[in-house]
Amino acid sequence: DAIPSADQIRITTSLKSQRGSVWTKTKSIFEYWEVEVTFRVTGRGRIGADGLAIWFTEEQGLEGPVFGAADKWNGVGIFFDSFDNDGKKNNPGVIVVGNNGKLLYDHQNDGSTQALASCQRDFRNKPYPVRVKITYYQKTLTVLINNGFTPDKEDYEFCAKVEDMVLPTQGYFGISAATGGLADDHDVLSFLTFQLTEPGKEAPTPDAEIPQKDKEKYQEEFEHFQQELDKKKEEFQKEHPDVQGQPGKLFERFFFTDDLFETVSDRELRQIFEGQNRIHLEIKQLNRQLDMILDEQRRYVSAVTDEIAKRGAGFPGQQGQVSQQEIETVVKTQEEVIRQVNEIRNSVADTLRLISGAQHPGSAAGVYETTQHFNDIKEHLHIVKRDIEHLVQQNMPSSEKSKCPDLPPFPSCLSTMHFFIFVAVQTVLFIGYIMYRSQQEAAAKKFF
Repeated sequence: DAIPSADQIRITTSLKSQRGSVWTKTKSIFEYWEVEVTFRVTGRGRIGADGLAIWFTEEQGLEGPVFGAADKWNGVGIFFDSFDNDGKKNNPGVIVVGNNGKLLYDHQNDGSTQALASCQRDFRNKPYPVRVKITYYQKTLTVLINNGFTPDKEDYEFCAKVEDMVLPTQGYFGISAATGGLADDHDVLSFLTFQLTEPGKEAPTPDAEIPQKDKEKYQEEFEHFQQELDKKKEEFQKEHPDVQGQPGKLFERFFFTDDLFETVSDRELRQIFEGQNRIHLEIKQLNRQLDMILDEQRRYVSAVTDEIAKRGAGFPGQQGQVSQQEIETVVKTQEEVIRQVNEIRNSVADTLRLISGAQHPGSAAGVYETTQHFNDIKEHLHIVKRDIEHLVQQNMPSSEKSKCPDLPPFPSCLSTMHFFIFVAVQTVLFIGYIMYRSQQEAAAKKFF
């Protein structure tokens, strides 16, 4: 069911129970490789189905039940699952599943029982195309993903990593998609494959990989697709004679006129997307700070453990009780740190959920709902900031914590006699002022 065009391939259309796939025609002979895939998954509903899969298998996958491809594959599949079959609210998500040609994919549990690694990422209805970078090098598979929040093509985030993974030395790359009771458009904009070589080794020349005969065959197929595209353009012009002979009229009608002016809803949508981009960058910074805090705690624990071991070796008879107390203190500190980190992560997760809920501004109601979420999002971010600052201050070494300066010594230049004389004079003056004020008030009352 895949539909090729000049700039993309639609693997499946937004119709129910559709399947589609695209595969390479020649086997890849790369020992280590890297693929970069750019795609879009768009749909009208808040929930989509079923999802998209990127494959590297020993044989070409035929049409089947696993995201449009056959089951019992020999290789690896990276699944972008849109629908939550098991009801655990962990979709959309990215799942890495390996197979030796004998396992059946567990659809009911969304492959969670067979997943080698996974991460929860929302890849539907993004303002920019989603980008995925999959690297297989020295038996380690790494998946990086660009969520499509920003136009930066290199804004990748770590998603999953599988070590000691053995894949076929030769295989086919492919991409497939499927729809179910719900339907999304699954479009692939690019699929780039790179060969990775170890330092000191020379890569084979491209002529040795693709014979000239195959190149001519691919060129013929491309020309065939181009002819079909031109034919469809001619049919469109026949069906729309009002724009025939005026190639720029259709463009002006749908694009140019609207781009001259910015409506209120367009401005609100633009501001919403800009705000979401800033929130996304701030959340990434908070995640980096959390990682730094955890690394600092690990170093602190290792340093304390080494110190306890040294003291125990130097004073075996007396330091047993002290070492036990230090261990209990470290354990309590770690439990407190873990609790606060979990609270921060929950706050970040709530913020991400609010952001994902605001990703559907297709109508005026969607814009209104999105604007309502921003106060909650700001609140969560303030809570996260406060918790991180408190956590950093708590885990700062005692020597680095800010201390109040010591008070200077109080001067002793005033004797006791002078002090009492000063107090007596001040008291007399105060009493005289009170009597004078009372006389003035009494005179004023007599006058009126």
